[in-house]
Amino acid sequence: MRTIALALAISTLSFAALASDFPQTFEHRYGTTVIERRPENVVSLSFSGHDDLLALGVTPVALRYWYGDFPRGVWPWADDKLGDAEPVVLKGELDIEAIAALQPDVIVGLWSGMTQDQYDILSQIAPTVAAEADYTDYGTPWHVRARTLGRVVGAAEKAEELVSAIEGQMADIAAANPSWQGKTAAVAFHWSDAPGAYSSIDIRPLVLAELGFTTPDAINAAAAEANGYSARFSKEDLSALDTDLLIWIVTGDVDNIRSLALRKSLKAHQEGREVVANDLLSGAFSHATLLSLPYVLEELVPLIEAAIDGDPSTVVSSTKEAGLLD
Repeated sequence: MRTIALALAISTLSFAALASDFPQTFEHRYGTTVIERRPENVVSLSFSGHDDLLALGVTPVALRYWYGDFPRGVWPWADDKLGDAEPVVLKGELDIEAIAALQPDVIVGLWSGMTQDQYDILSQIAPTVAAEADYTDYGTPWHVRARTLGRVVGAAEKAEELVSAIEGQMADIAAANPSWQGKTAAVAFHWSDAPGAYSSIDIRPLVLAELGFTTPDAINAAAAEANGYSARFSKEDLSALDTDLLIWIVTGDVDNIRSLALRKSLKAHQEGREVVANDLLSGAFSHATLLSLPYVLEELVPLIEAAIDGDPSTVVSSTKEAGLLD
């Protein structure tokens, strides 16, 4: 037994050493990038990648603003990781000159929507890692993003440790709720005067899939005809949202959801199977990072349990707080 244990220990140490060694080579949709040495100045162009970098102990010199009224560009679950740091917050279209002025050692653009032309220019400034060819612009699973960034900054073993902890938590939740397996779930929204939902390749349904839920074919088919990761529906036909679990992603008030007259005809509403993710929970769910997912699991799982416990009289607290029970 001691020999086996020693061999496993040596194997683990060897993997950790190799995972953090440089050079590191990355294959992505625009080619191959080689990072020769551990970077110090990291520019993060991903709309959520700074979370994972901070979780790995790396503070980027610049990060990409997504949304939210947070002056340093990070949400509450990540703010304390910044300490006294004040990274440059990049807003709107990529400012190539501003990025070049930061003299980055590496530029990471997973989950950034980076184009080929942008990559070609950025890669002349510093080694640039774009999204993998296997995924859409915003479809890279959370654990793939985290592990890739771990390799980029020489913290692969730390990334693996954090990913494994979250995956273990998800597996425990799924095992404790076997009735969730195969149930349908819609992650819905109502923006720009139209309701909609995310497809199974979007990061939010991907997280739910790890808990056992599936995205209906009707949502996936509609999304495939649009941008791939989301679909819009007519206010006069909300049938695609009538799932075993209906989660509303909100930003601000819920008046637009309340205004959907046919929402009350959905069985998901009538049987109390709606969950409202408030601003903070919606943000954490949408980021789906090493720092936000623990908060998502802590807050969202009890709401799901209440929504699909088989008893329509069970009140889902977030739906009640949002005023959507009537």
